[in-house]
Amino acid sequence: MAFELLLAFAPLVLFFAYMQKRALHLPNSYVLRLMKGVALSYVGLVLFLQGVTQGFLPAGTEIGRIIGEAPWRWALVPLGFFFGLAATAAEPAVRVLAIEMEKASGGTVKQKPVLVTLSLGVGIFVALAMFKLLAGISIIWFVVPGYLLALIMTRFSTPSFISVAFDAGGVATGPMTVTFVMAIALGAAGALEGRNAVADGFGLIALVALAPILSVMTLGIFYSRKRSG
Repeated sequence: MAFELLLAFAPLVLFFAYMQKRALHLPNSYVLRLMKGVALSYVGLVLFLQGVTQGFLPAGTEIGRIIGEAPWRWALVPLGFFFGLAATAAEPAVRVLAIEMEKASGGTVKQKPVLVTLSLGVGIFVALAMFKLLAGISIIWFVVPGYLLALIMTRFSTPSFISVAFDAGGVATGPMTVTFVMAIALGAAGALEGRNAVADGFGLIALVALAPILSVMTLGIFYSRKRSG
């Protein structure tokens, strides 16, 4: 794992070194800080992926399997909401997005409403994904109407919030959400009778990516009405 990550980092570092020599000519102090950041990122990713493979994925899969085999398997729906809410609130990329939104808006859009809106949206859609899994409903019935609704909402939300909304879809599907929540869904799908881990367990991330789009555009509609009022 460490070697694979080294191969992934190497082209970026080599490209920067080439551009530094040919065009950038940044101060040595800045380059040193950048290299320290690269080293810390590399070590952090190695440790994180080790934790994912040894902790998150097995734990999530086992939790999903146990609940899927239990008579109270419908608890997956409220638990899905809780897991989606907690994972999104802990997602570093979501916090960065909220910070950048506050900076770009000059403080008009605060971090807290963005974090709360995204976390609640993802929590609701993870619960919806768990319901889909338990009921055996095709994901098409959720994804197609959801994205049609997102396109309709673009007519009512502000352009700045529309841009952020579609970026937020990728931000919310970060390592915290994908590794833990998807592992639970796969574990439950493997334990439920008549379900297929591939056909029914996957697709959850598509719903998770849809949740921030709808949530942020809803927030944009709220802010636009607040300003006009």
